[in-house]
Amino acid sequence: MTTMTSAQATRGILAPDNADKREEIIALLTEAYWMEVETVMSYLANSINPDGLRAMEVKESLEQDIEEELGHARQFGQRIKDLYGVVPGSSAFTATQSFLQPPAKQNDLVTVIRGVIEAETGAIDHYNKIIEVTEGVDPVTNDMVVTILKDEEGHRRLFEGFLREFEDVDAS
Repeated sequence: MTTMTSAQATRGILAPDNADKREEIIALLTEAYWMEVETVMSYLANSINPDGLRAMEVKESLEQDIEEELGHARQFGQRIKDLYGVVPGSSAFTATQSFLQPPAKQNDLVTVIRGVIEAETGAIDHYNKIIEVTEGVDPVTNDMVVTILKDEEGHRRLFEGFLREFEDVDAS
């Protein structure tokens, strides 16, 4: 349960009447926070491990995405705090993105690319849910997540292009 001061808002997400909705939003933001943190860990590994002639562009894209995803985690964390929630520490973390684990073969870029697409798709789905839940009740969170959603859609689109390119070369 969140703790607020005695002087409380009378309208909006911080109003006492919206306490349950605020808790729901904090839970969704916490899940988003962990998704971003886990993605950063996996993108870091997948930006270091790959070998081969075609690996450089994928690795460079992942390196750029690490900074964006870390920024998203910071935004989610700050919004959790703004809503009177508590940003969790590492002991609350549970890994869920098995599809993003580095492949055994360091030149298996297709597995890395497919993992990124799956991670971005999961984020897009979750962020659309947050947008739906916050619509009309929490415009600040809604606006923030709409902006983050745009980034995730761009990441997915880029890696879909990588996948098409790799599949075309491998089919030749």
